[in-house]
Amino acid sequence: MGKLLYITANPKADEQSFSLSVARAFLEAYRKEQPGDEIVELDLYQTNIPYIDTDVFSGWGKLQQGKAFDELSGDEQSKVARINELTDQFIAADRYVFVTPMWNFSYPPRMKAYIDTICIAGKTFRYTANGPVGLLNDKKAIHIQARGGIYSEGPAKDLECGDKHLRAIFQFIGIKDVESIFVEGMAAMPDQAQSIKEKAIARAQEVARSFAKDPVRV
Repeated sequence: MGKLLYITANPKADEQSFSLSVARAFLEAYRKEQPGDEIVELDLYQTNIPYIDTDVFSGWGKLQQGKAFDELSGDEQSKVARINELTDQFIAADRYVFVTPMWNFSYPPRMKAYIDTICIAGKTFRYTANGPVGLLNDKKAIHIQARGGIYSEGPAKDLECGDKHLRAIFQFIGIKDVESIFVEGMAAMPDQAQSIKEKAIARAQEVARSFAKDPVRV
């Protein structure tokens, strides 16, 4: 039995969001293909995600100096422990579904805060004489992103940063089997919004079936 981590960063309800609606269709199709898999849903707007701040840096520094965990301050302990929990949860999964809207050419800040908790030296990557090496080579990921305009082609293509950044992170931590599903153009062509959504749902369902069955490509 595998484990899929379904990570969303959108304060809207599913029915009010293009990205969440398409992602939910993806998840339902995946469940049909892999009913025995454990699916963990992580709503980043309903989750405690510590920012890497003064407490975190101070706590990490004390631990690196050989101090015991109980010698950290209360804030240091709670934030460092929570980051460890999120990192370990991420490592324990086999497959990942990231769901985001495009905000100002990227994604919501909650997603960046989460990414900071999973890029941890010694856990998801390690430093070597030849540079950093990712440690999650046996995983695969999907990014489902909604965009009001058209960014997969044309003059605005270079402006999109969210999917590009996620792919860079995946590569950095060793996840090379990555696919993206875009729902785009709804704001630019509001009269076609429903059709765009329906086509994206059909695409998501198709990808979900292969995502559930295909072995990891490395």
